[in-house]
Amino acid sequence: MLIEERILTLFKRNCQHTLTYWSVFFSFGLSIAFLGPTILDLKCQTGSTLQEITWVFFSQQFCLLVGTSVGGVFRKTLLSALTTLFLSTFIISVVFAIIPFCYNVLLLAVAMAVSGLAMGFIDTIANIQLVSIYKKDSAMFLQVLHFFIGLGALISPLIADPFISEHCLGANSTENASVLLHHFRLAPVIHDTSPHSLPVQEKPSVSYAFWIMALINLPVPIAVLVLMYREKLLPCCPNSPPRLLDKDELEMETQASGTKEMHEPVTEGHGNLFSCCMNGNLSRLPVTFLGIHILGGIVLFMSEGIMGVYAGFVYTYAVSPPMSLHAKMAAYLNCVFWAAITAGRLVSIPLSYRLRPVYLLIVNLAGVIVISLLLLVFYTNSLFLFVGTSLLGLFLSSVFPCLLAYTEDILNYTGCATSVLVATAQMGEMSMQVLVGSVIQAKGSYSFLVCGMLLGCLAFIFLLFLVLCNHIHRKLAGPSKKAGMVEDPPPFTLPTPEKAG
Repeated sequence: MLIEERILTLFKRNCQHTLTYWSVFFSFGLSIAFLGPTILDLKCQTGSTLQEITWVFFSQQFCLLVGTSVGGVFRKTLLSALTTLFLSTFIISVVFAIIPFCYNVLLLAVAMAVSGLAMGFIDTIANIQLVSIYKKDSAMFLQVLHFFIGLGALISPLIADPFISEHCLGANSTENASVLLHHFRLAPVIHDTSPHSLPVQEKPSVSYAFWIMALINLPVPIAVLVLMYREKLLPCCPNSPPRLLDKDELEMETQASGTKEMHEPVTEGHGNLFSCCMNGNLSRLPVTFLGIHILGGIVLFMSEGIMGVYAGFVYTYAVSPPMSLHAKMAAYLNCVFWAAITAGRLVSIPLSYRLRPVYLLIVNLAGVIVISLLLLVFYTNSLFLFVGTSLLGLFLSSVFPCLLAYTEDILNYTGCATSVLVATAQMGEMSMQVLVGSVIQAKGSYSFLVCGMLLGCLAFIFLLFLVLCNHIHRKLAGPSKKAGMVEDPPPFTLPTPEKAG
């Protein structure tokens, strides 16, 4: 068979849970990608300067980081996890609906901050829940999870595009674009020379785009609510007996019951980033346990930084000398980039089932380095810019889910690695955009490609250190001892004949 019967049976048992977690990441993708194409309309709507609107989106990124850091607190029980996901996805729809009424930049900043906090909760909880369900088989399901981010990020700008107004456009200004775009995943076409936007005489038509996205997102919290009803977690649910297991599920349950207490680690309380860092068992673990978390976090810090930097600055690079593409043509680069990420995550689903995550990681990061080098060599070729953008998106697409599955497999799926990696990935995306944006302002748009090349090389080097650390960790932990934040179970001894009598 293409997929093992055991994995299919496990998926059937958790089908509704899995589909629900995938759908909440679609909400995440919608929220992360709508900002770029609508930035000019929001700037005109609030009557703000470029610097002020920049801080609005920084507030969302910062609260997204806070949400990913503390989101694990809400997954100690299934009730708290699903309740948090329901509220977070519903809040995203509410924020979409009220953005057209935020005529003050401070109100818009507060709305973006609330949306970022909800997105952070979704990011951490959905990843941890899938890892907890599928454990060593989670790589394939994590690829699908992150495919839905790309799908939402691809659909969001396509919805907004027909409603974007033209009344704020002025003369071309690449400098203003470079100041602004490093805060977003999707770069809009920036044309502005005035410090303040012109007053808006009528309601921008982009309001309808936000309302459409709010409606599209509404089925997601409804799906979470349906799952809570099915699990009898709502007060209105009748206390009916659980459904009977079918033949395959009963056999799987019987096989697992004999070894569950001896081999399954207790993961409660390990989903929170801060509880992982303050756990008392850390002193009894080898130093490589901490090294795996640090090295894995650094790799994601660099790779997610490349993704955020490229999505934010490829437009600025394309319209600047020596490339000097037409603005309309350059705007398509972001769609190509996100379409490649979406396609790459789709292709990685069967590959992650056939290949070990570490092999995919090595190939992906090596590909990032090669494509970045070719982009540097053919820096005046507009055709290769589009080809290189699509290839770079393909190689970057599966780095996050593969690294998440790899580190959790090393650490026996305790949940700590997921919290640490999600938080460090968000740190890398936020800080690298700001850092590279400063370099571009000082050295020019060509330095954008140089920074991407350096980040790719650093990510590959730290990945090799991570593989070496894993090899040392397995030797220190021993072949029979699981690497996790759990204590070894007491040895099992048979009763003596006298005690038995």
